[in-house]
Amino acid sequence: MQFVEEIVVDEFLPTVRSLLAGDLRDRGFTQSEVAEVLGISQSAVSKYAHGDVTVNDRIATDDRVQDLVEQLGTGLAAGEISPVQALIELEVLIRELEAGGDLLAQLHEEAVPELADHGSGFRVHDPESDLRTSERVLSSLRRGLRILETAGGFTALIPAVGSNLVACTPDADDVDDVAGVPGRIFDVKGRATVPADPEFGVSEHVARVLLSARRHGADVAAGINITYDPELIDELAAQGHVAAEFDESDDVASSVGAAIEDEPAATVLYQTGGMGIEPLIYVLGSDAESVADTIRSLV
Repeated sequence: MQFVEEIVVDEFLPTVRSLLAGDLRDRGFTQSEVAEVLGISQSAVSKYAHGDVTVNDRIATDDRVQDLVEQLGTGLAAGEISPVQALIELEVLIRELEAGGDLLAQLHEEAVPELADHGSGFRVHDPESDLRTSERVLSSLRRGLRILETAGGFTALIPAVGSNLVACTPDADDVDDVAGVPGRIFDVKGRATVPADPEFGVSEHVARVLLSARRHGADVAAGINITYDPELIDELAAQGHVAAEFDESDDVASSVGAAIEDEPAATVLYQTGGMGIEPLIYVLGSDAESVADTIRSLV
């Protein structure tokens, strides 16, 4: 008796780890850095590097495996993919290859010929799981933050209260479903400073503006707050954005909702401030990268 999980452990994992370790080494990672990213020992990395680990050629030459290894290598090297997300993406590929008739299922049937008579798949995990969805949002957010960090002049758009780039899951219902930067983004000596990796549930105000816009029909999943300037509104309008003004109040949901109802296509919301209230612009979009790109176009 042999389980498909044994094929994964004995054939798939050594092969993919070997390919990924080689990819990262080619990108300039040290042996210790590869070990840390893959969660294995340096001696294991050494074995992969010296060909002391048996590689399954059928797995190694599969286009999907090669494509994912390259994608993960690129993302891990750039800091755009976390080790957790890499693990999830590999898990999803494993379940795809375990499906009836696919590569791992074929290897399993060859090891246990009796299985071929059943023709059933072995897909046991949902590739659209909540964890994978959350990791996709965080990955998008990291890429958006990288765009902002490298955008010359972005600090001029950061308001006194700080900026926050946020993004939410497709079925977001409250602030816990919205990821953002803990502590917000601030201008520190002329540099946009992101104090920590993005997390879910750390944004209040920008998250509520995003959620309120979505609840009133706006087709958006990310947003950012920047300093208010009428010229910025004009520039955004010239780029094709629809702007709508709302009143800053204790009931953000109602005021944002009213603005969206007046301008259903609005992707820019703004309020001009008041007693003790800083005027702000909120730029909304389909994902964190597109929002960051819009901000970059303003500087």
